[in-house]
Formats: sequence, structure tokens, C-alpha cells
Amino acid sequence: MSGAGRRRLGGAWRRRRPLRTRLALAVTAAVAFVAVGVCAAAFVVVRSALYQQLDLSLTQSARLAAQREPGAAPGTLAGECRFLAAPACAEVVAADPARDPGAPGLLPVAPAAREVAAGRRAPFYTNITVSGYPARMLTTDYAKGRTLQVALRADTVEDGIEDAARWLVATAAAGVLLAAVLGHWVSRTGLAPVTRLTATAERIAATRDPRHRIELPPPGREDEITRLAGSFNTMLGELEQSVTAQRRLVADASHELRTPLTALRTNAELLARGDRLTPDQRERASAALGRQLREVTGLVNDLIELARDEEPQPLVEQVRLGALVEHCAQAARTHWPHVPFRVRVPDGPVVVPGVPSRLSRLLSNLLDNAAKFSRGGLPVEVELIAGGPGGGAELTVRDHGPGISAADLPYVFDRFYRAGAARALPGSGLGLAMARQIARAHAAELTAEAAPGGGALFRLTF
Repeated sequence: MSGAGRRRLGGAWRRRRPLRTRLALAVTAAVAFVAVGVCAAAFVVVRSALYQQLDLSLTQSARLAAQREPGAAPGTLAGECRFLAAPACAEVVAADPARDPGAPGLLPVAPAAREVAAGRRAPFYTNITVSGYPARMLTTDYAKGRTLQVALRADTVEDGIEDAARWLVATAAAGVLLAAVLGHWVSRTGLAPVTRLTATAERIAATRDPRHRIELPPPGREDEITRLAGSFNTMLGELEQSVTAQRRLVADASHELRTPLTALRTNAELLARGDRLTPDQRERASAALGRQLREVTGLVNDLIELARDEEPQPLVEQVRLGALVEHCAQAARTHWPHVPFRVRVPDGPVVVPGVPSRLSRLLSNLLDNAAKFSRGGLPVEVELIAGGPGGGAELTVRDHGPGISAADLPYVFDRFYRAGAARALPGSGLGLAMARQIARAHAAELTAEAAPGGGALFRLTF
């Protein structure tokens, strides 16, 4: 198998391993690499130090031998280094082999020694064997045409190097074992939040219950994974609220649809037996059926609008609020002929970005809600103010009805919520919820408050 094939196979094997296994292997490899590297460096340092001490002894022995025998002829000066406790043995070597003595010396003579004697090479150290024992030899300058070789037994140095190697190998092995333990511990502790996150996600997928949460450490011990778990908990909270709101919407919609659908079925069954009804009864049943169909259609359309929960961005344009308010007020006068509408808009144009049809629906809902609660011919007051808070525009719609109680005020924009005073009036409880949704989609804020002197005041701020 080629090197590229082996690399691809190794990469595929690593990708198939769990994240915990890969993290443990990575930590083990890193710590083991450091441990082995430190031990190898320590071995090199110890070996160099031991040989440096031996080389220093050889240099001193060579100096002493040269001082005692300053002009000796080629041959052995001292030959007792075969014993461990003996001093260094020394020999003089000539550059010309013809000048060597007849009897061979104890130390080996290499061609490099002749080059040192001839002045063509610098002094050097070599490892040799003397009488079967390890030794170290220094070949250095002596006299013209001659060189001096000095040797010492190196048993203690070799034994020290072997002992250091054994200890360092044991230390490296212990370091690799410790690295494996640390890698396993780091993978377990470091990925514990991820494991809890995975377990929570799997539990939610199995039970479809977003109420589960990941346990977080105490404050002050946050890290990247803890922040990830916190973000996941926040996402679960949003998901839980969304699911709860969806279920509540379905439950409320089914409850609101039950009554008009029952009435529709009753009137339809009544009209099916039209031969038993008088013309006046058939006319009343037909009118009731049409009215109920319109109510159900409006309720379904409102539910569709609320479920969409967003605005079509490509349809956004610059909308003149003054003209839109006048148009919506005129439509409200037609729909509520007994309620007067007083509209005040500024002389200059007030322009905001938005979707005209959606803003028209928002204003219509506010005007219909105000007209529904008006009493005794009291007017609905609509005022548009340019340059409101933050430099935008502000629209207020006020009625002179019973107002909103402090207990109902936090819930007036909830879907299907109807205060006690509104339960006898027509409507589904979706108009204000839809108005706030449209306002938020246009980066506006819709609020409700009690109006001074009675009634309700709705404030739309762009």
C-alpha cells in the first residue's frame, strides 16, 4: 500500500472514532511525545556530561605525559591502562610508519593519527577497546612529526550511560502510561457537558418534551462548553414557549370555532328541512347562516395571519401615514355609522417604511376595537403626531368606553383573550393580538393604557 493510501486509511479510521476517543488519543499522543522528548534530551545531556568528564581527564593525562617525556621517540610511554584503577596509558606515534618500533603498542594506530602527527588534522577523541574493555582515547599534538595517544578505561562511563538509559526508558514508559490516564480523564471531564447536551437532545427527540434542561456548573466556573450548554438551555426555553404557544393557539382556536360551527350545522340542518319552514323563517335562517359563515371565515383568516408571524419584506414601501389614517377612518365610519371618528393629522407628510395593506389592517383593528366599546355617541379620537419618541411617528387611538381594568391590562394583546366587559360583544379576541404582531413586524411598538378621564388609549410608536 502506498503512503497516500495509508494516510487516507488512517484518516478514515480517525473519523469513525468517537470524539471522546479522538480527544483521548490526541492528549495521550501530545503528553507522550513531550515525555519521550524530554527523556531523550536528558539522555543526550547525561551522556555528553559523562564523556566530557572523561575527556577532561584524558587532556590532563596527555599534558602530564608530555611534560614528563618532552621528546620521547615513537613507542609506549605508559601501558597499564588495561586495569580499571591504573593511570592512563600513553604512546608516541610517528607520522612515518617506518619509524614505528618493532613491537606493537597497546593502543591502535589509525591513519588519522598519522595525519595529526604530520600536522594535517586537529586532535580528536575515539572510543576503542583495550584488553577487551571499553576505553576512550585522545590523539593530540606532541612534537614535530610525532603525535601522542592517551587512553583511559571507560567502564564507569558506559555503566553510567546504561543506567541512565534504563531509568529514562522507565520514566518515558511511565510518562506514556500517565499520558493515557490523563487523556482518558481529560476526555471524560472535558466532554462531560457535551455528553449531557447530547443526552438531553436525545431525550427531547425521544419524548418530544422541550422542558428538559442541561445541568450547569455553579457560577464562576464557566467555559466555552458551559456557555454552549447555556445557549442550548436558552434555545430549549424558546422552543418550549413556542410549543406552548402553539398548543394554546390550537386549543383556543378549537374552542372558539366550536360555537359558530355548531350554529352553522344547526342552521344548515334547519334549511335542509326548508319545506317545513315559512318564508320568514327561511329568510332568518339564511341570514344567520351567512352571518356565521362570515364570522368563521374572518376567524380562520385571522388565525392564518397570526400563524404566519412575519411580514413579506419584498412588499415594503414608503407609506404616507396621514393618508392611510384618513382612509381607515373613513372605512370605519362606514362600518360604524353611529360612532363619530375625530381624526387629527399633521399638515406635513409623515412617511414610514411598511406594507400598506398590513398597516391598514393594524389601524382597522384598532379603530374597530375602539368603536366597539364607545358609548352614547362619544367619539373615537385618532391623532397622528410627527417626530414622536426617537424621532419617528406616533399614532394614538382613544375611546370613551369603560376602559381597561388593571387586571386585564397585561393580557389585552394575548390571543383569544377577552375581558369580562367584552364577552357579550362580537369578536374573537384576535384583533389586538394581530395588531401588535403587525406593529412589531414594522419595528413599531403598540401599547395600551387607561386614558385620562376614562376609556382606553392605544399608542402606536414607530
